Amino acid sequence: MRHLKPHFSKYIASVVVGLAGLAAAPVRADSVADFYRDKTLNLVVAHEAGTGFDVYSRVLQRYYGHHIPGNPNVVVQNMPGASGITSTNWLYNIAPKDGTVLGTASNNVPLEPLFGNTAAKFDAGQMNWIGNMEESSPVCGVSAASGIKTFEDLRKHETVFGATGGTGPLIASSLAIKALLGAKLKIIAGYKGSASVKLAMMTGEVAGICGLPMSTIKSFWRDEYASGKFKPVIQLSGPRSPELAGIAHADDFIKTEEDRQVFGLIFGSQALGRTYSAPPGVPAERVAALRKAFMETMRDKEFLADAEKTGISIVPMDGEKVAARWAAYAATPKPIVERVHAIIMGK
Repeated sequence: MRHLKPHFSKYIASVVVGLAGLAAAPVRADSVADFYRDKTLNLVVAHEAGTGFDVYSRVLQRYYGHHIPGNPNVVVQNMPGASGITSTNWLYNIAPKDGTVLGTASNNVPLEPLFGNTAAKFDAGQMNWIGNMEESSPVCGVSAASGIKTFEDLRKHETVFGATGGTGPLIASSLAIKALLGAKLKIIAGYKGSASVKLAMMTGEVAGICGLPMSTIKSFWRDEYASGKFKPVIQLSGPRSPELAGIAHADDFIKTEEDRQVFGLIFGSQALGRTYSAPPGVPAERVAALRKAFMETMRDKEFLADAEKTGISIVPMDGEKVAARWAAYAATPKPIVERVHAIIMGK
């Protein structure tokens, strides 16, 4: 029996350690709920009220907190500026790094450091990507009053397009179809967002817009789209949409593998249409909880019914896949990056 005692002691010790491990798991889970209980989670939108990003965030706001442990209150804050760079700089460098702030901005913003934009004070690879609400199909479109019927018309007649300033998707897409596809555009930049360009189109100040997701068209632009006052003329990326049958697709103009990579970096990244991220430094267990709650929200029947009523498309992607997509774009060969940068800078 004396020879058995050491083994018995080791057995008791292993049981105690095992039981301690089992006890620790719910404590860690409870700590997330304890943190978020009575807290407010801020969804910071890098675009003005009434834009697609704002519409998506306000639908998410109504259900997201139900799926986060502790059920925090969720509010939307608009922080427009520099086509999303202002908000993303704030999120990355100033916002609390405790999981109480998420941000959403247009899909070009995480690529700005890749293109050498010194105003972009962040590293997309260090951000905690929570998820994507929609893999969007961006288009260029015109007003009925423009007289433009097809994309070929844009290659024949100079047409005035409205866009944001900086290097946002509206101006980048306009410059890209001008440089790569031969569209004869006169681009007026400086609008705050798609809502401002829409107003300019309806008053005849400009004739078209580029880089607008179909989800935004079907929500914020649905009356103009349904009535024919707004007409898409080219789809920029993604699988050909049955809804856009009969109109041109950017793939129709790809001639070389280099062109394909250029188109992919400019237009393909637009598939990451409605991504949400937390700043670096957020505790891993809170990031995991926010990601899990995000995907649960995307499957919530009441949320989906609300999204359908609002007219927005939900094609979600989890945070891990979003992070992998950004990493792949960041690994684009330097000559392709340089060519894309020259295009979106209008050179």
